[in-house]
Amino acid sequence: MDLVERDKKVIWHPYTQMKTAALPVPIVKGEGAYLFAEDGTRYIDAVSSWWTNIHGHAHPHIAQKVAEQLKQLEHVIFAGFTHPTAVELAERLLAILPGNQQKVFYSDNGSTAVEVAIKMCLQYWHNQGQQRTKILAFNNAYHGDTFGAMAVSGRSAFTAAFDSLLFEVEFIDLPDAENIQSLKSRISNLKSQLACFIFEPLVQGSAGMLMYEARYLNELMAHCKAEGVLTIDDEVFTGFGRTGKPFACNHVTEQPDIMCFSKGLTGGTMALGITTCTQTVFDAFLSDDKLKTLFHGHSFTANPIACSAALASMDIFLKDATIQNINRIVEQHAEFAYRVKVHPKLKSVRQTGTILAMEWDTGSNTSYFSSLRDTLYQYFLKAGIILRPLGNVIYILPPYCISNEDLHYIYGKIEEALIEIGD
Repeated sequence: MDLVERDKKVIWHPYTQMKTAALPVPIVKGEGAYLFAEDGTRYIDAVSSWWTNIHGHAHPHIAQKVAEQLKQLEHVIFAGFTHPTAVELAERLLAILPGNQQKVFYSDNGSTAVEVAIKMCLQYWHNQGQQRTKILAFNNAYHGDTFGAMAVSGRSAFTAAFDSLLFEVEFIDLPDAENIQSLKSRISNLKSQLACFIFEPLVQGSAGMLMYEARYLNELMAHCKAEGVLTIDDEVFTGFGRTGKPFACNHVTEQPDIMCFSKGLTGGTMALGITTCTQTVFDAFLSDDKLKTLFHGHSFTANPIACSAALASMDIFLKDATIQNINRIVEQHAEFAYRVKVHPKLKSVRQTGTILAMEWDTGSNTSYFSSLRDTLYQYFLKAGIILRPLGNVIYILPPYCISNEDLHYIYGKIEEALIEIGD
């Protein structure tokens, strides 16, 4: 029995209607920007395995550090104990974040990093005797699939079964020149009720790689600060070079109160979540009253193996060669975007750093469930490219080690698709 048949008997896949879905592709090996199937077919991983793999698959440096850690310490309870990799990772991460970030709280994925951030904000006010329980978020946001993270995400088909159970959130449009003043006014009107403002900086990934300008985000952050509203910068997707700078917040001058990380944190090697915060947020939980404790934790909080993977990933991320690769991808994307931006089948071409998105013009049918999505997905898969369209939006988000040759091959296949698919 081959891998797919065995899978079908026992596995329930994410975001998949199991009755009608195509059979999964059985991947047995990864190397650099490539994934290899059971039958030997090679695929270019053009979406970094759900945006996580920033350095390429099976990176030898990360593998070595993880192997060393496995022989030293695999896990220890993190309540009442600590270990070297957790402390070193916190030290090294804080050293490259905005200067106001002072404390690190560990969890185990992007959703939980957001859950921690939300709980920090809500309890921050509770500990001070203020019932500020509303949260401000962007329309079409995506912050995760656990309940708190889902609540601060845009309402959609993905949340429909749970909408009546989600807590109330104030949703606003992405900021631009026309609405920035009205958005600031709304914040001012709600400030006594708002615990925090959570946002995906510059790019709303799951919404279809929707992008907005840093200057307007900066204005909103500054206004929240002036009105005493905490800010949560969700860098789970945008962190570690995706926007062309180390973190998306490096594009603005304001500094968030809380930041969330996962995905590229370990180079895509394994699950790990981090929530960082300011000293002011941390101090709101310091008390002789034990009821003011942040009661949150996970069995695998600060897992030493995951921390070692993150440290190894950071070693690679901070190298000049990685910075040069990020800049190279940004330039290659920009050249291709310029070439196709006026194509009649494309409604929009958007780029922020290493993130390039092309929105097919499908009239009013822009749903995530558009049949075009499946057509495009299979088209590129047959060409040996893993692209996972968001409805009618194709995006390229490659590992930083990808070659120009592979990038140009992907670009070429997209141009072929523009000729061969649709009217």
